[in-house]
Amino acid sequence: MSPLSNLYLCTYNSLNAIGWAIALSRILSSFVTTKSVNGAYASAGELISAFLEVVHGAIGLVPSGVVNPLMQWGGRTHFLLAVVRQIDEVQELPSIFITFVAWSLSEVIRYSHYALSCMGSCPYWINYLRYTAFIVLYPIGMAPGEMWLMYQALPFIKKKHLHEHLFNGLPFSYYNSFMVLLLCYPFLWLKLYLHMFKQRRSKLGKHHEKKKL
Repeated sequence: MSPLSNLYLCTYNSLNAIGWAIALSRILSSFVTTKSVNGAYASAGELISAFLEVVHGAIGLVPSGVVNPLMQWGGRTHFLLAVVRQIDEVQELPSIFITFVAWSLSEVIRYSHYALSCMGSCPYWINYLRYTAFIVLYPIGMAPGEMWLMYQALPFIKKKHLHEHLFNGLPFSYYNSFMVLLLCYPFLWLKLYLHMFKQRRSKLGKHHEKKKL
């Protein structure tokens, strides 16, 4: 990788780590101040996964590829922009707080790891955290977070005829496609989850092999 590309990625990842840390601090500050989880969306409702990660993989700046980052970005963007932002009734549900905290913790760890790796000074404990914390954070963010909120949003999607204009002339509605997505969601999520375990074996396994040598 050229020095310029490395500098760019280092800056990009550092800014993202700081941004997610700020988002996490706002969510937790709101919780401490109000003694309620209802303010999570108001505190960090504009969080969206960065599409640039997909671009990075596509043009070869990072070896992550395109499919998995695209799936994660697409899922989060749809979750926030197409559902949560459009339905006021779900914006103060506990599942939003759970989702945002899980996302923020995951991303602070992930982007910190990327930034320090670009600098060539990533300590082992950060590397270990990067490939271990997801084991707990991903299921928490998915089940009581994203999926539970999507289920809670179903009656409001039907009542409000959400995004109905986009499905004019089609034999199914957004509500129908949303129900299909909800049924497929665990399987799509499992693909990403298993991919992370594969990465964990690869990244942490190398470290253990070096220690034996």
